[in-house]
Amino acid sequence: MQLNYTVKPSNNYKNINDILTNEFHLSARLLSKLILSKNIYLNNEPADTRLLVKPSDIVSIDLDSNEDNSNIVPTKIELEIIYEDEWLLVVNKPAGIAVHPSAYHYKDSLSNGIRFYFDSINLKKKIRPINRLDLNTSGLVIFAKCEYIQECLSKQMSQGVFQKDYLCFAKGIFSKNSGSINLPIARKPNSIIERCVSENGQYAITNYQVLKEFKDYSLVKCNLITGRTHQIRVHMSYIGHPLLGDTLYSEASEFVNRQALHCYHLHFIHPINKKSLDLVCPLPKDLLLLLN
Repeated sequence: MQLNYTVKPSNNYKNINDILTNEFHLSARLLSKLILSKNIYLNNEPADTRLLVKPSDIVSIDLDSNEDNSNIVPTKIELEIIYEDEWLLVVNKPAGIAVHPSAYHYKDSLSNGIRFYFDSINLKKKIRPINRLDLNTSGLVIFAKCEYIQECLSKQMSQGVFQKDYLCFAKGIFSKNSGSINLPIARKPNSIIERCVSENGQYAITNYQVLKEFKDYSLVKCNLITGRTHQIRVHMSYIGHPLLGDTLYSEASEFVNRQALHCYHLHFIHPINKKSLDLVCPLPKDLLLLLN
């Protein structure tokens, strides 16, 4: 993993620092790490970032340094890889598996499986999920293969470039086929898990579009403008259309044994080649049954 930039005659950069800040957009934290590890080069030679540059000079960053990832136990888990290159990995997370290890999922989380996979390809990097899904929500999860990619994609999220689209099955028939739910979400008092709509919460916006109506429920596409914990589940429940099978915000369902929610589409700009990526993952079998 290496980033390269060739200084152009039209550039007004004085030194390597200017390029690292304005071309690679490195955070101060990552820049400090790279300087300490001596992974910054000028024309293939280790360089002090204060060195002056001239046209045709090549400034490089080596991101191949091994990292300690021993905090996560490697566990062999079957992964459905949707996309992978040198910089990032996108997998389809099944329902019933946590993204992060915890006291209850110390060895069987998705991150444990990613650690095992990284070991198998000899990638000694920390496990860095970019987006997160609830235990019983299925769909696309991105893992950055280095800190630089994590920073780039996190920045895209904060700038609204990174888009997440979900499919869900919600109770009832909507009075409007599309709309925007703009309601703040906070942690529910006396609960460490449940969230609620509250004027004291963080602002949260969910755009929705009804795709198909059934007798007692609807297939709905949701686009998250913000990414609050349980956002779709809380918003849908609040407007009177809780997700099928969501026992935390509604009740069990005879049709599905988990909340009927799936992250099916991600859109972002690849941090290295700058190409637009649209990744899609169809509904899993248990939710496909709801279409019949």
